Amino acid sequence: MADTDTFYREDVKAFLGLVNSLPAPEALVPEEQRLGYLGLKAMSEADPRPMAVIKDLTCPGPAGDIPVRFYDVRSDRDPSPVILFFHGGGFVIGDLDTHNSLCTELSAVLDLPVLAVHYRLAPEHPFPAAPDDCEAAARWLAASPAELGRTVTGLVTIGGSAGGNLATVTAAALRDRPAAAPMLLQVLLYPATDESQDGSMAQFAEGHFLTKLAMDWFYSLYLPESGNPRAFPLHADAKGMCPAIVATAGLDPLQDQGRRMAAKLVDAGVDTLFLHFPGLTHDFSTTRKALPSAQKDMETIMAAMKLMLEKNSA
Repeated sequence: MADTDTFYREDVKAFLGLVNSLPAPEALVPEEQRLGYLGLKAMSEADPRPMAVIKDLTCPGPAGDIPVRFYDVRSDRDPSPVILFFHGGGFVIGDLDTHNSLCTELSAVLDLPVLAVHYRLAPEHPFPAAPDDCEAAARWLAASPAELGRTVTGLVTIGGSAGGNLATVTAAALRDRPAAAPMLLQVLLYPATDESQDGSMAQFAEGHFLTKLAMDWFYSLYLPESGNPRAFPLHADAKGMCPAIVATAGLDPLQDQGRRMAAKLVDAGVDTLFLHFPGLTHDFSTTRKALPSAQKDMETIMAAMKLMLEKNSA
C-alpha cells in the first residue's frame, strides 16, 4: 500500500473503495478476466460520442486477418493524419469494445479518423504476436487502404498500458523501416516499458486498481523476453523517434516506467511532452464515468496532441 502522504482525489477514493470491496477471483482465468474487464468498462467508462462512420473491418497480418475498427466523426474528409489506437489489458485482455468510447472521444475532439486494432492476445498468442500485428496494421493504414476511403498523410500511435508499450514499439518499427506515411506522434498513456519491480511497482503493488499480482500474471502469459526492446521499449534506442507525449498517473504501479521512458526520449533529443496526473489510478482514460476528474485530464492530453501535431506540422 502507499504511504499516508499519498494524494487521492475524492472520486478516486470512492472508485477504489468499490473496486477493493469486490471479492478477489479464486483463480485468474483469461476468458473470465476478459469478460470481467468488458463488464467493468460498461459500468465505469463514459458513453461513446456520435460518429458519422464506424466500420468493423480486417487488415492483413502475419498470422491471418487482424480485426480493426474505423471511426470518423466526419462522413468524408480531405487527406489527413489518422490516429492508430492500441487497446490496453496486459496483452491478455481488452478488445475493440472495451475501448470503443475512448476511440470515439479521440475522433470527436481531435477531428481526425481513428483506427483501433485488436492484436492477438496471450496466452493463445504470446510475444511477439502483439507487436507483429500492430506493426502490420500500421503499415496497412499508412498505405491508405481503399477500404477506409481516406488518404492518410501521417500516423499518430496511441495506447494505454500495454497499448502504450505497443504505441512506442510500433513507432520504433516505422522509424527503422519507414512506411508509406510518416510517423507524426506517439502518445503513451501510463505505458508498460520495462521489467522493474521496485519504486512505484512496489509502492502501489495492491489496493490501487492495477496490482503487481495482475502485472506478474499478464507477463507470465505474454512471455516477453527480458531486455528485448520490442517487449520492453525502455531498452530500445530512442534516437530519431517521432515526437512523443507520455502521461503518467500518481497512483499507478507503472508510474515510474512511464517517467523513465519520457526521460529516455528527452535524453535522445526527441521532442517530448511529459504529463503527470496526481491522485489518479492506472487506466484512467477508460474510467471516465466512474472518475469524472479523469475526463478533464483526457481533455488536457488531447489538447496536448493538437499542440504537438500543429507544432510539428510542415
